[in-house]
Amino acid sequence: MNATVSTAVFGGFMVLTVVLGLLAVRGRGSGGGLAEWSVGGRSLGTVFIWVLMAGESYTSFSYLGAAGWGYSSGAPVLYVLAYMSCGYALGYVAGPMLWAYARRHHLVGITDMVAHRYRAPWLGAAVAVLATVCLLPYIQLQITGMGVVVSTISYGAISLNWAYFIAFAVTTAFVVISGLRGSAWVSVLKDLLVIATLGFLAVYVPLHYFGGYGPFLDRIVAEKPQWLTFPGHASGGLGPVWFITTTVVNSLTVVIFPTTVAGYLGARNADVLRRNALYLPFYNVLLFVPMLLGMAALFVVPGLVGADSDLALFKLVVDSLPAWAVGLTGVAAALSSIVPMAVFMLVIGTMWGRSVLGARANPDTGAGEAAGDGEVGGDGGRRAADGRQKLWSQVVVVVAGALALLLTYTAPDTLVRLSLISYEGMAQLVPMLLLGLVWRRLTLRAAVSGLVAGFALVCVLVFGGHDPVWGMNAGIVALAVNVAVALGVTWLGPRDADVRPDAEVLALDDEFPRDGALPRGGAAGPTASS
Repeated sequence: MNATVSTAVFGGFMVLTVVLGLLAVRGRGSGGGLAEWSVGGRSLGTVFIWVLMAGESYTSFSYLGAAGWGYSSGAPVLYVLAYMSCGYALGYVAGPMLWAYARRHHLVGITDMVAHRYRAPWLGAAVAVLATVCLLPYIQLQITGMGVVVSTISYGAISLNWAYFIAFAVTTAFVVISGLRGSAWVSVLKDLLVIATLGFLAVYVPLHYFGGYGPFLDRIVAEKPQWLTFPGHASGGLGPVWFITTTVVNSLTVVIFPTTVAGYLGARNADVLRRNALYLPFYNVLLFVPMLLGMAALFVVPGLVGADSDLALFKLVVDSLPAWAVGLTGVAAALSSIVPMAVFMLVIGTMWGRSVLGARANPDTGAGEAAGDGEVGGDGGRRAADGRQKLWSQVVVVVAGALALLLTYTAPDTLVRLSLISYEGMAQLVPMLLLGLVWRRLTLRAAVSGLVAGFALVCVLVFGGHDPVWGMNAGIVALAVNVAVALGVTWLGPRDADVRPDAEVLALDDEFPRDGALPRGGAAGPTASS
């Protein structure tokens, strides 16, 4: 009976999820062009951007990984709160800059941006491949996370394999049709459930098992003090230096992470992003809940080891709550997998549909203007190209999701191993993108040389078992080498001839006024000496 009730609640909400995704594009014909599908027509307001980008912080990790880290290690898990809050602060500046640059040049992602900035469509394609390598593991991790959640909250009635397929099918069903706008609509439902379930558990678990927070925290201090200080319990040496360096490199990375940029580009204007950067840290306070509940589980379900520690929170839920409440908590966790997975799939599809399969190599205009995005006037050829890119993007969404699902079934360790370099690898795009948009002298050779050096070093350190290295996050060591190589090649190597004005190359201050209106002019001419 418990399995029937919990599964029925879960099934009903999965149907509602697909319906919400489809309703998101009601009255918009076939969903518009590529810009409408991939960045919501650049028209999402504060609430939708807030709930959409909150999906970056509340994935299946929130219910599984955060509780698992709290259970197995303790204090080091706080790096998640630190880097996200710092990333939002950086996003207050970088978000409007990237939004305005993309809007001015009709771009829909980071691959477009680097192709336009360096007049190299091939670079956009190369970045799409690299970013896909870093993003595919996240799709697989969300599929796996949702599978574990569904199997657990159904009391084993739904097998892991079927749960994996449900994750893929539900996500693909609405993201192919409704794109980013559908993800934003579903995010509203997800956030309501996340806030309700975690808020309830934050009060219920300490009272139910310990008689309140005072006795609970007293017991941790008395019996598990190593969980409360760095480097935590059995964490492998994740001390204060690791914490600081990880916070720095991850906060830089999250600003230019393709899924974060998709949220930026969906905004109606720059002020939406500024308000969003102010509000999002408040949402992160909820992340304390699974971390604390993971430590509470130490006393309720002791002895969990390895991957089983990720089930710490749900062991508490299944042990103490009625089936309908277990089902609701499972829905919140499942949607915390579906929403970010949808954006990961959408971003991969957009990168390949735009920069790889649909790119037109025209170095004078860049990938964005060469292809157009359907927002501005143009002939039928531009609209047709836009339609083809959207179609290719939708096809790639299905292919990327199916590939991640297939590897989940047949070779899960392949993508899990790649996930080790996901954030550190994406961090190596920071100089190419952010530095390149504010410093004209950064050349194509320099940016590519730094990227290759940094990414290669990350792979050597991480796969060689040297992360942390000297107590530091391997990603920040590689990023330092990346920047040093890029600066060295810029100053010592040949200078690329680029006669475009600054307004075509850089993200200038006048590109993101507070009213969201973008000037179409710009600097009078190139400033090669700047």
